[in-house]
Parts: sequence; C-alpha cells; structure tokens
Amino acid sequence: MRESEYQKHLIIELKRRFPGAIVLKNDPNYIQGIPDLTVLCDGFWAMLEVKRSRAASKRVNQQWYIDKASDMSFGAIISPDTHEEILDEMERSLEASRKPRLP
Repeated sequence: MRESEYQKHLIIELKRRFPGAIVLKNDPNYIQGIPDLTVLCDGFWAMLEVKRSRAASKRVNQQWYIDKASDMSFGAIISPDTHEEILDEMERSLEASRKPRLP
C-alpha cells in the first residue's frame, strides 16, 4: 500500500474512532520534518507521522517533532503494521487526559 493510500484510510479511521475530532494535514514544505497529521479532540491533540511500513526511513527532524509532541501531548509514527497499537495508545492517552490529575 502506498503511503498516500494508507494516510487516506487512516484519516477516515481517526474520524470514526474519535468522533468530533478535527484531523489536519500538515504542510511538509512549511516546517521540514513536521508530522503529517495533527488530530484535535476534546482538548487533547496528537501529531502522527504516517509511513507505509515500520521500516520506512525517516526524514531529518521527524523523530525530534514526534518526541516534542509526545512531551506535550501525544506523538507517534504510524504505519499499517503499527496501526492498531498506535491508535490504542492514542485512545488511552486521550482517556487519561480527560481524568482529573492529582496535585
């Protein structure tokens, strides 16, 4: 499957799995290495870098932006072979962000 085909399928799945979510496609020419998608949902946000496989190469800065997004909210590299694992992890992070945090 080509990356663009998977990304199209992923956007549909994100909207189904996270009702009401806004899924934005980021412009790779604006900031080099910025992840492909930003997902906004109930005060939670995630950045996802879409790859056609787990073994696909990363461009310069992509891992840095994923790590930065993870520090702030949620960031991950997602591919067909990590699809369920990453979306489950994203769902757990969304649920955790909804729960009140203890001081």
